Amino acid sequence: MTPLTLGFMPLTDCVPLVVAKHLGFFEKWGLDVTLCRQNSWATLRDKLHANLIDGAHMLAPMPFASALGLGGQAVDVVTPFVLSRQGNGITLSNHVFEECVGKHTAGIEYSLPLPASRLARLIDDRAQIGKKLTFATVFPYSCHFYQLRSWLAQYHIPIDAVNVIVVPPSKMVDAMKRGDIDGFCVGSPWNAQAVRSGIGVTAVTSCDIWPAMPEKVLGLKRTWGEENEASVVALIGALREACAWLVPLPNRFEAARMLSDKAYLDTQLDVLTPSLLGSCLTQVGQNPRSVPLYNLFGQENGTHDNCPSISQGEWVLNQMISAGHVKEDVRSQSFIASVFREDIYHCAVNAQTMHPKSEEISV
Repeated sequence: MTPLTLGFMPLTDCVPLVVAKHLGFFEKWGLDVTLCRQNSWATLRDKLHANLIDGAHMLAPMPFASALGLGGQAVDVVTPFVLSRQGNGITLSNHVFEECVGKHTAGIEYSLPLPASRLARLIDDRAQIGKKLTFATVFPYSCHFYQLRSWLAQYHIPIDAVNVIVVPPSKMVDAMKRGDIDGFCVGSPWNAQAVRSGIGVTAVTSCDIWPAMPEKVLGLKRTWGEENEASVVALIGALREACAWLVPLPNRFEAARMLSDKAYLDTQLDVLTPSLLGSCLTQVGQNPRSVPLYNLFGQENGTHDNCPSISQGEWVLNQMISAGHVKEDVRSQSFIASVFREDIYHCAVNAQTMHPKSEEISV
């Protein structure tokens, strides 16, 4: 057995790692994996860079950010596997949501997802008195930041019309309770936690903004991957099996039970299960929204959706360029292909044809 340590953040979409650990997929592929929970995305990144962990559950833009030295020293980080798509939501505090929908104005109705146009008047009103609404995202170079930016841009609201701060995912609800932030973009289950706590309304999901785009990836240092090719093949094999196991909805409830453990998310099932089962909690006292594609793990269509294709990498990099985080001149097929390593994915899948067929695993 090859010992490996993988870092993860306490989010619903770390579940492929948890399933692979609990159901023995890592062990089947010859890996003795330790899963190590991290407190922030910056800490996770730094530990990967410093070789304190072997691989990581990472935000899709993070390998590009590492390779380009954004926020620190440049380190060649690659991804050979897309762990998940979707899974994020934008939650507004109750008082901001009430102002958006005109609670005290007779005859005003609203529907979800909420268009950013509902926020425009509030932003203008704050500007008149020299103030801004404050939103939180989880990391400067994250799909969350770019999705918040895209949502606002749908109504021609520039991102600098609001304050944007960074808060770790599991701290978002507390920050909203304290009144530090007016809204946030975060991954599940923390939107649902805000609704269950009675402090916020989930106005829009990432499915409404960017359908089917990569959210989390497996991040590895390039040098580590080159030195441990057999382990990379085994990781991809185990994670593909975990993602396939996550397709049937009945399995997802069991996955939520795994995630509720103190070692992972330490959160109640009524917070964890909605997004896994295609449901979005929106507001206390209101029916959930049906969002069938809320959490995707890559095997739903029986295709290679876990493959980090160059076209997906280009999409992610384009968001970073559009936001002004990356210069236009880095946009090249060769650079994208050096980070989103579809070649490694396909080589691993081809190598796995030599491995015995997956055994059926039930719980």
